[in-house]
Amino acid sequence: MTQAPLWQLESAVPGVAWPAIPAANAAMVLSVLHQLEHTQWLAPEKLLELQLGQLAVLLRHAYATVPYYKSRWAGAYDPAAPLTVARFARLPLLSRRDLQEHFAALRSANPPAAHGAAEERRTSGSSGAPVRFLTTPLTGLYWNAITLRDHRWHRRDLGLKLAVIRRETEDSDVGNWGPATAGLVATGRSVGRSIHADAATHLQWLLAERPAYLYTYPSLVAEMARLSLQDGVRPAGLLEVRTLAESLGPEVRALVREAWGVPLTDLYSASETGYLALQCPDHEHYHVQSENALLEVLDDAGRPCAPGAVGRVVATPLHNFAMPLVRYDIGDFAEVGARCACGRGLPVLERILGRVRNMLTTADGRRYWPVFGTRAIMDAAPVLQHQFVQKTLDLVEARLVVGAALTPAQETRFRERVQSQLPPGVHLRIAYCERIERSASGKFEDFVSEVSAAPR
Repeated sequence: MTQAPLWQLESAVPGVAWPAIPAANAAMVLSVLHQLEHTQWLAPEKLLELQLGQLAVLLRHAYATVPYYKSRWAGAYDPAAPLTVARFARLPLLSRRDLQEHFAALRSANPPAAHGAAEERRTSGSSGAPVRFLTTPLTGLYWNAITLRDHRWHRRDLGLKLAVIRRETEDSDVGNWGPATAGLVATGRSVGRSIHADAATHLQWLLAERPAYLYTYPSLVAEMARLSLQDGVRPAGLLEVRTLAESLGPEVRALVREAWGVPLTDLYSASETGYLALQCPDHEHYHVQSENALLEVLDDAGRPCAPGAVGRVVATPLHNFAMPLVRYDIGDFAEVGARCACGRGLPVLERILGRVRNMLTTADGRRYWPVFGTRAIMDAAPVLQHQFVQKTLDLVEARLVVGAALTPAQETRFRERVQSQLPPGVHLRIAYCERIERSASGKFEDFVSEVSAAPR
């Protein structure tokens, strides 16, 4: 295995350049990272034992200081009883609606002062249901440590240039890669811009900036890669694409390899919970970040899913004492994977499939995550941008942006390709658009269902 490049640590002590003495907060991040280097190799049973130990402390705090849990857990939780997986599973799930409607009651009345002052934040609302939550400097410390783990796992050279395209990013050119490295590790420049421009403009910016690493959304990467193939251009010096925030299909990875000749590395996080999973350094599946959150994948009956099964993602961040989110149903679905051949004991998610509104529902109540294939669509017709919307139980609308009107043969090929991926009884309608806008969060969903309730 190729070793990660050595990091040049920044010293906070005047007159000391090497060996560096980092500032107190940076030293705490390094301390956590050092532990993560060892805990990743623990057996799953040992990881679970350590999680339950931390979780027991969190639950006792939540029960004693959070009004919502004091009321909601009556009869389901005994702070004096040893915590087991079975006892934990008796606690009710916390939904996004619960968080929206009971924000005040979910605040701890006495968060530990050593965790730092609580700060209110809000999610982007990409699901149509934004929520408020609290975070502390302690939760940020774990976020930074796991960011550094991701860099180390994927052996990034932090001395090179990073380009970032995200909703909250302003046009920028700074001398550090962000909060996880600032004041701790010397890095190359980081350039950024907002997501709100078309893919052609972003591609021209990328070609001009020539970064080693690009960090953005899968949907934008796919659009830019398609344009690169169409125009016969490739970003010079690019080593890796990093993606976040949207469901990632294998066709996007293949498209990036074909267009740019580089790997794509994904991560799975949520604003409310922090990191949930990172892509394995040796495979394309994901390792749950057990040191940060206890993650459950549950079937419709609330039972843990076995490897190969798809279920609802339920997360409990282990270090948020200002607003504990216990068994928080974040609205995503994922497929559980078998233990990884890399040797890490961290649990595996084979795929992250998205939210309920990204599922197609048929009249008989079955549910699908449609995969139409980005490359196959390109081969069928010169489509610049596409989005599929389920309008009714038997109708999906394909919204297409094209540079020139499709010929009858191209439209027929497109229709046949998409129709072949739809369940029997579901028909396709094509609608041409000038542009398909992203959500206010900057995210883009290539399939959205407007069917309000699935038959049961």
